[in-house]
Amino acid sequence: MAAARSEKIGYGLGDMSSSMFWKIFSYYLPFFYSNIFGLSLEHAAVLLLVTKLWDAVSDPVMGLIADRTTSRWGRYRPYLLWVAVPFAVAGILTFTTPTWSYSAKLIWAYATYLLMMTVYTAINVPYGAMLGVVTDDSRERTVFSSYRMFFAYGGSFLALAIFEPLCDLFTPDTGDMDAAQADGWQAAMIVVGTICALLFLLCFRLTRERVAPVESPSAGGQSILSDMKSLAGNGPWWILLGVAVAALLFNSIRGGAAAYYFKDFIGEDNLLGGSMILSCGAFLAIGEIANMLGVVLAVPISLRIGKRMTYIWAMAVSGLLSIVFFFMPATVAGCWAMVVLQIVISAAAGITFPLLWSMYADVADYSELKHGHGSTGLIFSSSSMAQKFGGAFGSALILWLLASYGYDTSGAAVQNGEAIFGLRMLMSWLPAAGCALAVLLVAIYPLNETRISEIGEKLALRRAANK
Repeated sequence: MAAARSEKIGYGLGDMSSSMFWKIFSYYLPFFYSNIFGLSLEHAAVLLLVTKLWDAVSDPVMGLIADRTTSRWGRYRPYLLWVAVPFAVAGILTFTTPTWSYSAKLIWAYATYLLMMTVYTAINVPYGAMLGVVTDDSRERTVFSSYRMFFAYGGSFLALAIFEPLCDLFTPDTGDMDAAQADGWQAAMIVVGTICALLFLLCFRLTRERVAPVESPSAGGQSILSDMKSLAGNGPWWILLGVAVAALLFNSIRGGAAAYYFKDFIGEDNLLGGSMILSCGAFLAIGEIANMLGVVLAVPISLRIGKRMTYIWAMAVSGLLSIVFFFMPATVAGCWAMVVLQIVISAAAGITFPLLWSMYADVADYSELKHGHGSTGLIFSSSSMAQKFGGAFGSALILWLLASYGYDTSGAAVQNGEAIFGLRMLMSWLPAAGCALAVLLVAIYPLNETRISEIGEKLALRRAANK
């Protein structure tokens, strides 16, 4: 029986919360650390890489913990209640700039960002795993996933639309502009963090766990070893892991470079007509709306040609048009062309993400059928792990490349031609490379619609026998 729409909306609110933080951290944190907090490009790059790699390693651990959680609310859902407030607090601390020495500030940055990523894992791994237990129907999971991604992009749009205005609103008009900007960014995160905590609490209130996977033999060390061996031998999981890393490289590089691109290549005086200015926030927000359109298209298209072929075509379009983006000039006509490209690229990318999450649920079923016990949390933690790896390398790559191209982080700097070329590459050819890798990997993904249907039928019989 199909779940109520209110539950699908409730499930979507969880990723709305996550995506608000994820997009702000992906798109603005490199800029914050280098231009507001005051770290060097090299130190900021290493910080983003180390903290996110730690976070990626912690994801499977959280998956194992969630798989072994028992409560009156289920295995995964209670973490939405327990971690919602710490999630908000950690985000606020990350965007807090203490007035300390450089070395002390660097330590603070490591401590708060490690805390943020650990808390992010503690709530998002269980949240993602819920897709495997809210329903056992593959098509219904795609619908749940589409609601999830629609609200995720809605949250991203909201965050990107309000974050810069909030920073400006809360930046006091004082003589010390550096301190004023730091205060403004912290206050903006207080607002965003409060919204995110409330959304996760609503997600907890509106959702339920219905599917009980086949129980692991025990909660001891042998069971953990068995789960890890099952994961290591899961071929489709390895393929989706690579796909997720490639897709996040595409998104994190393109999104994370945008603030630099608009500051130093587009500038502040590129009018679209009348008094309309193409700002970074507007550009990214337009992309989130287009992402939402793509999510709406994901279900009907995938029902016609299958999840795998839909993913391949959508990601190929994103990659090819990203290359076209390289040739756009910083003129009025060029800016309009960038808007059009942003809409189409983002709509195509939006199609892929609900499909990827639904495919993870299929992989969890494949693992349960093959190995005889469920490890849904561990399977879904790999998706979060892949996000962290892709985001870590993407964010670090942005800063390393900017440093190699001689990018000047001082406020009034005029960038040289080499630095501008690097910014254009970061918005085009490098994201396109991530798309190409994702397409190649999905092309060899073995779980087509027929295979998924067979797995679902066999699992239904096994679960009925175990009741």
